[in-house]
Amino acid sequence: EVQLVESGGDLVQPGGSLRLSCVASGFTFDDYAMGWVRQPPGLGPEWVSGINWNGADTYYAESVKGRFTISRDNSKNTLYLQMNSLKSEDTAMYYCVKSTYNDYVGLTLRLEYDSWGQGTQVTVSS
Repeated sequence: EVQLVESGGDLVQPGGSLRLSCVASGFTFDDYAMGWVRQPPGLGPEWVSGINWNGADTYYAESVKGRFTISRDNSKNTLYLQMNSLKSEDTAMYYCVKSTYNDYVGLTLRLEYDSWGQGTQVTVSS
């Protein structure tokens, strides 16, 4: 059974930083691309970032490019999202997602990702 367990969400002031982590189990972690998806309050989910199976290739939504960094440690079955220069519009539930593929393809969320974690809340507010 695939399990994705996120942590690291918190309340942070604008301009601050957070590092999200996702520990994966139940599948061969380094066979698959991974990603982060967020859902702001009252809105639908939006793709944030993706990373290929070995971490060599990374992809970002325009809204977070230059501020967020995705990475993975395959020896620890762990995915990360370093978030800097946080803004109020980054407030959302953040989900770790497992891809169906070994690299980011760019399909709809439903087709691109087959497993989601339970989410970790990030709130950016003064």
